[in-house]
Amino acid sequence: MLEQKCPTWQLEMLLQSQEKGLFYALDLGGTNFRVLRVQLGGKEGRVVKQECEEISIPTNLMTGNSHDLFDFIAAALAKFVASEGEDFHLPEGRQRELGFTFSFPVKQSSISSGTLIKWTKGFAINDTVGEDVVAELSRALDRQGLDMKVTALVNDTIGTLAGGRYDDNDVVVAVILGTGTNAAYVERANAIPKWHGLLPKSGDMVINMEWGNFRSSHLPLTEFDQALDAESLNPGEQIYEKLISGMYLGEIVRRILLKMTQEASLFGDDIPPKLKIPYILTTPHMSMMHHDGSSDLRTVGAQLRDILGIQNTSLKTRRLVVAVCDIVAKRGSRLAAAGIHGILKKLGRDIPSSDKQRTVIAMDGGLYEHYTIFSESLESTLQEILGEEVSSSVVIKLANDGSGIGAALLAAAHSQYLDAEEQ
Repeated sequence: MLEQKCPTWQLEMLLQSQEKGLFYALDLGGTNFRVLRVQLGGKEGRVVKQECEEISIPTNLMTGNSHDLFDFIAAALAKFVASEGEDFHLPEGRQRELGFTFSFPVKQSSISSGTLIKWTKGFAINDTVGEDVVAELSRALDRQGLDMKVTALVNDTIGTLAGGRYDDNDVVVAVILGTGTNAAYVERANAIPKWHGLLPKSGDMVINMEWGNFRSSHLPLTEFDQALDAESLNPGEQIYEKLISGMYLGEIVRRILLKMTQEASLFGDDIPPKLKIPYILTTPHMSMMHHDGSSDLRTVGAQLRDILGIQNTSLKTRRLVVAVCDIVAKRGSRLAAAGIHGILKKLGRDIPSSDKQRTVIAMDGGLYEHYTIFSESLESTLQEILGEEVSSSVVIKLANDGSGIGAALLAAAHSQYLDAEEQ
């Protein structure tokens, strides 16, 4: 699904130019967004200094109106800009420039404009659909009195790929595993049936897969997945994402525990009222229970009590809860690994090569970074599928803030002041 395309020249410019100066990035991709500032020192200095702040989006803004959401984001960005220290230097007379990572399907018409096709990951704001998201943000920045220009609109996977490639030229795949999930990779332009324009000089293109929307009869959907999908804000869409991403794993566990309570009195004769509340059990809660290493699983007991109001559970019950977390997490991680293998197979990097070529995957997202059992299962599954010889040349690199840094780098590569610097 090619809903957003990133021409290869964006990455080529990034790798060949001498980016210098202060650039900002806004990374909107889920229930939180990040704002970053990066001081670039050119080819030698690289990233001199960076600062980042993460802000949670109130739930009501995810389903409200476009004006309120973008005003909230712009206000947070203005506050962040106001805290800019002396270590960051903006040349006099220049406008601050921003790379905008927007991790939802858009139809991108230029490097700095794109219309929203649909929301995902729990967002449902009808009046934004079909609108240029850069224009929406720019108007909100104006309302805040913030003099800042959006010079690059990128998807989170494209940003992660750009940031990863900036540090390591062997990065060919970027994967996001957080609230939502997506992947992008570097493909040979002559292998893209949809591409009818002039071939780029490098012969490569960057493909944004929007793989969260993948669906197939081969995906192992259960009654819990089908019910979750039917009751979601976007039924029939983002099926792969609903099996493997942080937005949904905890909810799948809740639905299974509710069924076990209804049919086997898992938590006693009465069904705990809070267990009936959708999304009350989040993936971070699930992760805390899954990682409980105590002999009596006291963290599991505490989470069940504090989140679901379930008192005095037995050790056997707590073990069953951990077992459910294990099944759901490892199913998700193995499906994610299968998706990565599909990309490597498409690139011909799933077989032994004589030159021992490195294949580096830039990985970003809180699910992968913080859910250790999930990430370890993904890596071991990929090794299992590829075999020892091939997997020895495949490297997964955690690209912390990768999508945001990549957006700042792409903003620098498309700065309005580039021509002036070259003269």
